[in-house]
Amino acid sequence: MMLTEASEMIGLQVYTNQAIYLGSVSNLVVEVDDNKVQGLFISNTNPMLVENSKAVNVPYRWIGSIGDVIILKYFPKRVALKKGPTKKAKKAAE
Repeated sequence: MMLTEASEMIGLQVYTNQAIYLGSVSNLVVEVDDNKVQGLFISNTNPMLVENSKAVNVPYRWIGSIGDVIILKYFPKRVALKKGPTKKAKKAAE
């Protein structure tokens, strides 16, 4: 499948280079000035790869191939949510 427009990536399934399903493309991150896709916004993510199945932005440079599905050449073993300061730490800072 040859993509003629970047918008055709929306809805495609995304897999790691280990053939593990990551999620599906829900939107594109575009650099407006250069008219280039900078990344893919992946939603409905695999909870084995992304904590709480949160949506993630995958940089375009991580893409290995695009066809009927998207295969990434890189993806971390697991994406964890950043932990903000706890209530106790916030109170101590006041």
